Amino acid sequence: MEQSLLDAIKQAAVEREGRVVLACAAAFRISAETGGALSEIGRTCNQEGIKIIGCQLGCFQ
Repeated sequence: MEQSLLDAIKQAAVEREGRVVLACAAAFRISAETGGALSEIGRTCNQEGIKIIGCQLGCFQ
């Protein structure tokens, strides 16, 4: 996992109701900005305990 990708995810993630979440739209933006694959963003979120919310197309599970 690239540190820049992890940093971008952590910066975009927010805490809601006691858990850290990342909007799906933010994941797509991070992918475009960093060149990171959506699958890598999903894996990184899983490893960091970050829940992806508002999923647009079922890309993240």
